Amino acid sequence: MNGFYLGIALFLLLLAIFDILVGVSNDAVNFLNSAIGARAARLKTILAVAALGVFVGAVFSNGMMDIARHGIFSPQYFSFADVMAIYLAVMVTDVLLLDVFNSLGMPTSTTVSMVFELLGGAFAISVLKSVAALPSVDAGGLGVRLALLLNTDKALQVVMGIFLSVAVAFLCGWVVMWLSRLLFSFRIFRADGRSRSAVGVGLFGGCSLTSIVYFLLINGLKGSALMTPSLRAFIDTHTAALVLGSLCVFSLLMIALSLLKVNILRLVVLAGTFALAMAFAGNDLVNFVGVPLAGLAAYGDFAMTPGANPHTFMMESLQESARTPLLFLLAAGAIMVLALVKSKKAQGVVKTSVDLSRQDEGDEMFGSSRVARAVVRSVVLASHSFASLVPRRVSRWIDSRFDVAESRLEDGAAFDLLRASVNLVLAGLLVALGTSFRLPLSTTYVTFMVAMGSSLADRAWTRESAVFRVTGVLSVIGGWFITAGVAFILSLAVATAMHFGGLPLMLVFIVAAIILLIRSNIRYARRTASKDMLDEIFAGIINSRSDYNRARLLLAEHNRMSNIRLLDFVRNGFKTMISAFVNEEYRRLKQCQAQLDDERRAWKRTRRREIIGMRRIDPLVAIEKNTWFFLSNNAAEQLLYCMKRISDPCIEHLGNNFSPLPAQQYDQYRRLCIDIDALFCKIIKMLEANDFSRAELLRNEGQIIQGKLSDMRKQRIDLMTAGCSGPLSDGNVNLLSLKNAELVYINILQESQELVGSLRHLIRGLNRLRL
Repeated sequence: MNGFYLGIALFLLLLAIFDILVGVSNDAVNFLNSAIGARAARLKTILAVAALGVFVGAVFSNGMMDIARHGIFSPQYFSFADVMAIYLAVMVTDVLLLDVFNSLGMPTSTTVSMVFELLGGAFAISVLKSVAALPSVDAGGLGVRLALLLNTDKALQVVMGIFLSVAVAFLCGWVVMWLSRLLFSFRIFRADGRSRSAVGVGLFGGCSLTSIVYFLLINGLKGSALMTPSLRAFIDTHTAALVLGSLCVFSLLMIALSLLKVNILRLVVLAGTFALAMAFAGNDLVNFVGVPLAGLAAYGDFAMTPGANPHTFMMESLQESARTPLLFLLAAGAIMVLALVKSKKAQGVVKTSVDLSRQDEGDEMFGSSRVARAVVRSVVLASHSFASLVPRRVSRWIDSRFDVAESRLEDGAAFDLLRASVNLVLAGLLVALGTSFRLPLSTTYVTFMVAMGSSLADRAWTRESAVFRVTGVLSVIGGWFITAGVAFILSLAVATAMHFGGLPLMLVFIVAAIILLIRSNIRYARRTASKDMLDEIFAGIINSRSDYNRARLLLAEHNRMSNIRLLDFVRNGFKTMISAFVNEEYRRLKQCQAQLDDERRAWKRTRRREIIGMRRIDPLVAIEKNTWFFLSNNAAEQLLYCMKRISDPCIEHLGNNFSPLPAQQYDQYRRLCIDIDALFCKIIKMLEANDFSRAELLRNEGQIIQGKLSDMRKQRIDLMTAGCSGPLSDGNVNLLSLKNAELVYINILQESQELVGSLRHLIRGLNRLRL
């Protein structure tokens, strides 16, 4: 028995490693998005600064480990078996939940997930224990007993913190960024790199660094191993003097550096990245290792009592404060640094935040939703009404301060260093302010919403991209609230199952968690590998801000590869649909339709990308090629619509279990299917070789196939009009069912003809486009 519980304790430590890996991957957006989005330095430099902050913060973690021991539930009323079931349920749920969010590229809060997982697991065990005690406890005392077992204050604080973080951070980000841009505009630096106002920029840098120092003192190091009681008392007593002295020193230093042509905003961004990374590691380390370490401490206390019964041995020892060994902190810091540097999922989460806040149009990851369209429409109408109240002279002056054409972005940057500085400094100040007032502000929520508010103030959400950005922000916020609910319910279910299933079911959950994690990472690797090439090409287009020729070549390559991928999908999907319909494979046909829906959504995103690319090439070339670009895009989209119009009647026919298509008719059509497949192969090879010398020959070949399909379709219509079913005549078969099959067959012939016609238009458009 003891050996099995030791195995569970060790497995909790193993899960802690996975939890750190997936947790850091998700929370990396907190401190990396601004520096990476503004290209404040090389990626290796940014990661090195963040890694140093993470390691220092982890080593000097500020003692928040107690939340896992007695912050959510009262351990003295729980047995050792109860506590291990709660902790195992929490870790299994946490790893799987965070891995799902990382795979989707969605930032979420590790604090919220851990708190609600602990609450869900503890609630399940508390209810079971209270119900079991009903013979000795009256119904009125049941609620009192639950309140005694659970500590719901922390969970309520987190829920309040969600609303507070989202609203306050977004509003502050919008206001502060608007005032900062009004003060400095987009013309902060001259062409030679010197700032236009060394004093103004120096004072801004001094205030920013002072804020960062204040953030480190209040939030980053407070309660850490470095903070002795006397040092903490000194800081509390002389906070105002320390802040004022830092302001004077840093302002003078920044003014001097600015006069020496040093871009001090880079220093501010890197310092802010270090501060947020350090505070994140110091405060959020408990989210990853707090539960496993509490489980290990519980087992150590249980093992020291020979012959103890795990179901009656109560865990009073967990009421004491945690004493985390330095070795564990060093190991956790090293794993966090490794996860930060190596994780592909961390880059995906950062990409989501950066894309939603980039200054110009980019890869819009989210589509448009009805709510987003309504919000954008209301805001546009309100802004027009407000603009009419502002004097024209004032309005023109404000517009001149927000003239994006004057901005000098780093190569490949999504926004400038001023906005990155505001994001980091303001996020740090809000978290520090919340900490000083004991408000549970989430680092994830604050940094993300500040970035969204500042991008809105910077007029990055244009009429062309606003609906996609709003949809993205609403999706992320919705994911935060879903996190709390799913974490609570899933942990509650797992803990309940473990309570009744005992040790065997615990083993089942352990094995299931390992299998699901392995499968998730394999599927994510496969999915990202298929997207890497087109993503890299599009990133090159976005980064080619003034190199029209390079952007044109990259756009041509992107267009060529996207069409090759689309044609290959349509070719395989067309063959599969026809085969599934003829062989009456309903499930296979439904799978094809689901894949088709995914491909249609992906093609819309590809089309938006290439429209953005057209705006980045030479305007004269774009005007010249515009007609052929949209002709080829519309033809490609028609291929997908033809597939949709084929699949819908076929699925309805098979779903109603109507009579199948007779083999005689399919044999006649199958020969044309072989010709259509050969035409697809030739076009794909032509695109792969980028040689359009046989374009007209292929168009003529497609015209011949169209003619055969047209003749075949007219023949079937004539037979039906004459009241004769031709080869379908069979006295043993229901004539109505045969007519249903005949109608579907005619539809397939017609859409096949349209499919080949769209192929011919696509060849023509791509041949004339030739970017």
